Amino acid sequence: MPARTLGRSGVPVTALGFGAAAIAGLYEEVGDDDAAATVEAAWDAGVRYFDTAPHYGIGRSERRLGAALRTRNRDSYTLSTKVGRVLDPYDGGGDDLAHGFAVPATHRRRWDFSADGVRRSLEDSLTRLGTDRVDLVLLHDPDEHEEQVFREAYPALEELRSQGMVRAIGAGMNQSRMLTRFLTDTDVDAVLCAGRYTLLEQGALETLLPAAVAAGRSVIVGGVFNSGLLADPAPGATYDYAPASGEVLRRAERLREATEAHGVPLRRAALRFPFGHPAVASVLVGARSADQVRDAVAQYRGHLPGALWDGLRARGLLGGGVPAPGGYGA
Repeated sequence: MPARTLGRSGVPVTALGFGAAAIAGLYEEVGDDDAAATVEAAWDAGVRYFDTAPHYGIGRSERRLGAALRTRNRDSYTLSTKVGRVLDPYDGGGDDLAHGFAVPATHRRRWDFSADGVRRSLEDSLTRLGTDRVDLVLLHDPDEHEEQVFREAYPALEELRSQGMVRAIGAGMNQSRMLTRFLTDTDVDAVLCAGRYTLLEQGALETLLPAAVAAGRSVIVGGVFNSGLLADPAPGATYDYAPASGEVLRRAERLREATEAHGVPLRRAALRFPFGHPAVASVLVGARSADQVRDAVAQYRGHLPGALWDGLRARGLLGGGVPAPGGYGA
């Protein structure tokens, strides 16, 4: 599978990356064996970039991913995790479904974008992952903590990078504005933009992606299915982690009609779409089973006729200036 380098960091990422939220029980329980088999299928398909976070299953994603990769040569893959939520032990019982994960509520999340919080979060992640290093560390969802992040958290990451503790740094969010600020006002290597550059919506094309190109930095795209809507636009589908509105659902249904008119599954067009922009280094795909991994890889490698994009533009579903990818993935 082809790989690109994140900015000027020297850190490689494969075109498809593995997003490890789902194996932590996102929305529904996933067993240990199924989680391990899912990571194994990604490896067998040539995926060598794996992304996780303390938030995912309150540590379960990191533990499972670390266990699944433990026998692999550490220099043969790229690993990223996130900082900003510190996990404190909790013995009150219950589950974590209020945060979207079908796991026991063994810990509570606490926002902490202080310099000490960044360091503690990374140390805890290394313990859960069972490794001595990660390659990329991302500030996770700092939407409500903007000034503290730029004043305390980002400088702490820059220091960790200068000390060689991490190889690349950045931020991961579901918005474009603050990510653009990271690209223009700091020396991040990459940003992870979830849900804002998809076949359904291209808000990141206004400022974020041009800023990345101008700065020579990379964008990792997550949420290409907009929380599942573009994988299967049916009543009850989710968009931005909540039930999709009627208007959004109808637009997704129109996209499906347009892609299927060219013999292309909607999920293939959605998965491949971000690769049309030169700033995009990798697309993260979340999967909870080996079959889902294999399907994602098949869609990435499948054919996309050029007439597909012309058809979407003719139907008013894609702007004339929006770049489109070529016919085949590698």
